[in-house]
Amino acid sequence: MLSFITWDVNPVLIDSFVTVRWYGLMFAIGFWIGFNVVAKMFKREGAPEKWMGILLIYVGVATVVGARLGHVFFYQWDYYSQHPWKILATWEGGLASHGGAIGIILAVILFSIFTTKRNPLWTFDRLTVAIALVGGLIRIGNLMNSEIFGHETTLPWGFMFVRSQEWQQEYYGLACHPTQIYEALTYFALFALMMWMYWKKNAGERPGLLFGTFLVGTFGSRFLIEFIKNNQVAFEETMKYNMGQLLSIPFVVLGVFLIVWAFTHKRQRLVYPGEFAEKLTDKKRK
Repeated sequence: MLSFITWDVNPVLIDSFVTVRWYGLMFAIGFWIGFNVVAKMFKREGAPEKWMGILLIYVGVATVVGARLGHVFFYQWDYYSQHPWKILATWEGGLASHGGAIGIILAVILFSIFTTKRNPLWTFDRLTVAIALVGGLIRIGNLMNSEIFGHETTLPWGFMFVRSQEWQQEYYGLACHPTQIYEALTYFALFALMMWMYWKKNAGERPGLLFGTFLVGTFGSRFLIEFIKNNQVAFEETMKYNMGQLLSIPFVVLGVFLIVWAFTHKRQRLVYPGEFAEKLTDKKRK
């Protein structure tokens, strides 16, 4: 049986006149698959196809901007307040999932106000199914970057992240928890659960149920895994619960509230025409 795994993967997939990193590729694949997952849901329920392009723009911008600003304000404000021009240097690293979540929430609210004219929960319930998958792929990207790993471990699946400067300085010769894999597997399982809930149990008929399940599953697991994950910034060393855990608590509480709310309110029966609204209109005209 293995006593550890030596992880020596190059984070750069293509190093030519165009540089392609595994992390960026995972991000792009996640967005592409996620787009198609949500598109099938919109088509099933007869929503306008044009909403998809608009939603992609809202979510794409909100994810990147929110994740970057989340890192700036939650983790390294002391540095960025003195070097504000560095906020734009996203290629140097520094994205926070909690910031991305806040950005997406704001984007969906605006999307609902200006585009769908529906309760934001309608979009949240469908979008978060795809986001669970995207989150898992992003953690695979973190694995390829040899970043965001955990404390030392004697478990046989511990990883030696030999390309990581942090590992070289703090854990040289010791295997560490591959917390990226732990989170990725959790998110993939959550994606599978939510797909089953939507397609087999029509969970979309209970507004808030899928969104609540996503919040509890994502941030509940994040809270637990943080206990064995390395802190991202120095000030967390003096904290009983690190910043990632503290930021997860409100999301978990909101998720529990939404699940309870969904089951204590009347189910909304939906019609499933199986075509985008534009095609349904064309058929009526014919």
